[in-house]
Amino acid sequence: MTNKEAFKQAKEFIPGGVNSPVRAFGSVGGEPLIIDHGEGAYIYDIEGRKYLDFIQSWGPLIFGHCDKDIEDAVINSAKNGLSFGAPTLNETVLAKMVCDKFENIEKIRFVSSGTEATMSAIRVARGYTNKDGLIKFEGCYHGHSDALLIKAGSGATTYGNASSGGVPQDTVKNTHLAIYNDISSVEKIFNSGAQIGAVIIEPIAGNMGLVPAQKEFLAALRELCDKFGAVLILDEVMSGFRASEFGSLPFHGVKADLVTFGKVIGGGLNVAAFGGKAQIMNCLSPDGAVYQAGTLSGNPVAMSAGIAALSKINSNKNLYAKLENLARKLTDGFKDAAKSVGIDIQTDVRGSMFGYFFTSKPVRNYEDALKSDTKMFAKFHAAMLKRGVYLAPSQFETGFICEPMNESDIEFAVNAAKEAFNEIKNG
Repeated sequence: MTNKEAFKQAKEFIPGGVNSPVRAFGSVGGEPLIIDHGEGAYIYDIEGRKYLDFIQSWGPLIFGHCDKDIEDAVINSAKNGLSFGAPTLNETVLAKMVCDKFENIEKIRFVSSGTEATMSAIRVARGYTNKDGLIKFEGCYHGHSDALLIKAGSGATTYGNASSGGVPQDTVKNTHLAIYNDISSVEKIFNSGAQIGAVIIEPIAGNMGLVPAQKEFLAALRELCDKFGAVLILDEVMSGFRASEFGSLPFHGVKADLVTFGKVIGGGLNVAAFGGKAQIMNCLSPDGAVYQAGTLSGNPVAMSAGIAALSKINSNKNLYAKLENLARKLTDGFKDAAKSVGIDIQTDVRGSMFGYFFTSKPVRNYEDALKSDTKMFAKFHAAMLKRGVYLAPSQFETGFICEPMNESDIEFAVNAAKEAFNEIKNG
């Protein structure tokens, strides 16, 4: 069966043929690859074609596909049972591994997705502060829970409008939008009299493309939350254990009240978490009045994968230096290749995360990102895919380096980029 045939069949039974919208290649054209298997830095489609994979399951596979240590941990755990709906020792082991990394995370609770983690963190923050107002930032994605699916209204202090069908206006009326890396937009909301109980932000935004928050901006945000009694939530579902061993923290030094995790802490399985100060986390049931639950939360197979992944991170002290070096070689190569044929491009790197925009100006927020040339991105994506390089099929996503990648892989991708840009420029 070809990719085209398989995708046509999938659309008969699955909305859009995919179980997550961006997989459908809607913003880059063409049809998605149907993946058969992965190995190390590479994936193989059902037609047998091989691709250098810079998506890595959208982040969690920091050790690439089919890592033996993680596979062994999963297999051994599965032999004892897939799920019990009861506590296991490994839940505490993984919880301690995460808490030991961060002095501001005293307690943590596991869930099964990033959406659950952010939704639950916001709920406990509101329960702790007894204030309903929430500030989020344009371009930051925190999962698909109703209160977070909003777009900008007529100004930073106005209530948001639902940006998804099926989301009641009443659900988003307490969500206020601010502008990323613009502290004045946050100050206006706080000074408007809105009763803000929580502020949530990606310290390294990964869903408007890679756009890091400025250090001074996050420091000022921390001060405002302290002044007005709001809980600061850093959403590190993507950047936690990805940007560095300590997530985004080394890049800004700002300690949040609550932090959300995902991706890497599951080693490729569906694990996420939220944690922070004990006085806030103790508001959770059964200790407190804030309810949150999940039958598969902390299931033993997923915990085993997470323990294996974090153990490998702890034992490899040069891991992030290596990954960042490769990421910079890749983005520098993209930049040189684009500029050699007169194509504007902006690039950025945070540890093993990288991003690029086709624009002549730096990208600091969502509005800047929207001004980039998405048609050029689609052409580049198609040209790279044709040459065996699998990049995120959206301008507003982030790329990832994995440990099995080496300089030869990066050289292959850069050479492909040179050919791609020449093809685009010369028609």
